[in-house]
Amino acid sequence: MTGFTNLIQQLINAFSIGSLYALMAIGLAMVFGILRLINFAHGDLIMVGSYTALLVQVAGMPFWVAALAGITASALAGLIMERVAYRPIRGAPEVAMLLTSFAVTIFLENTAILIFSPISRAFPAPSILTAALKYGTLRISSLDLIAIGVAIILLVLLTLFVTRTKVGISMRAASEDLLAARLMGINVNKVIASAFLIGSMLAGVVGMLWSARVGKVDPLMGFYPVLKAFVATVIGGMGNLPGAVLGAYVLGFLEILLQGLLPATLTPFRDAFVFLALIILLLFRPNGILGPTAREKI
Repeated sequence: MTGFTNLIQQLINAFSIGSLYALMAIGLAMVFGILRLINFAHGDLIMVGSYTALLVQVAGMPFWVAALAGITASALAGLIMERVAYRPIRGAPEVAMLLTSFAVTIFLENTAILIFSPISRAFPAPSILTAALKYGTLRISSLDLIAIGVAIILLVLLTLFVTRTKVGISMRAASEDLLAARLMGINVNKVIASAFLIGSMLAGVVGMLWSARVGKVDPLMGFYPVLKAFVATVIGGMGNLPGAVLGAYVLGFLEILLQGLLPATLTPFRDAFVFLALIILLLFRPNGILGPTAREKI
């Protein structure tokens, strides 16, 4: 493989993994922008959707039906999460909401362990997701191309939604000042539920692509994606949707770059170098790349 071919290969890999991080990071950023809540239970929506899709496939349904069922299950789980766990404590100190998100995470993960056992299960993916396209010495996974394409389409649709629709504009207003939005007559409950719904649907999409990528599902599968999504939102700027997308792709490119540059003995410690780079970035941009430049007062 020539140097140029290898570069193209790595760029596609970076765009692919960055796209998955972006879809996850948007859900976190939307909720944080309105409620100032870091919803770590967001990652478990991936698990809910993936297990639902697995069960539907086991029942004999085609993958596209299973995927729709999984995304729907993630969306419903997100709405229930907001209504049962977060709405009753809205207005409580931020640490209380953060602890609640951890409680929801533990509840969902342990429920999945009780139902499915902690053992990983194979996730059957259709041939269109497992095929590889070859152009000379260049080998491109169809899953990578699909992940990039799906992310681009969803990001464009989301941009149109938040800039052109009444609910989307209301979400932007609520993220600026929730109390002022309520005083202006905006239905805050509807806006927050919409943010959870959209973010949960995106998590369901990530669940389908992520499960097909790793080829398995397990009760703790949402931890790694939500951790990377959180890092992406910090890099781009918490609560900033364009920042979340930018941070996700920066993180994806950084991971692929380190994988290519680090010696084989240090490759398993790639994440440690990623977090080191994050610390260095925050020293100079404590609010992220697209966050406000002024430091918060203590």
